[in-house]
Amino acid sequence: MIRSEWIQNAALLWQEHHDAEFPANLRGVEVEDIDMVLLDADTAGCASTWINNGGALDPQRRRILQTCVENLGRVIPQISDPSGHQYYQRLHKLALLVSGALDTK
Repeated sequence: MIRSEWIQNAALLWQEHHDAEFPANLRGVEVEDIDMVLLDADTAGCASTWINNGGALDPQRRRILQTCVENLGRVIPQISDPSGHQYYQRLHKLALLVSGALDTK
């Protein structure tokens, strides 16, 4: 896949995520000592920055994104609410897409 396709796919997924309502039952909740709102915000911030920068991400945000990918993998299996599970699955898919694009440089 060429860089512009990665960005376009991520932008579509980002818009879908951005338009989704945050699961109310996960607000103020920690799973595995991970604050779910902050996990969402950190991941979304990295993805949004990557999209807006044409596929570039500074080293600090790369580290943050990698931590988010790992944390999403830990928390998703423990989310029992279907809407929350779907919300974080989409976020994980977005994070993996951006992370994968970074690895192909």
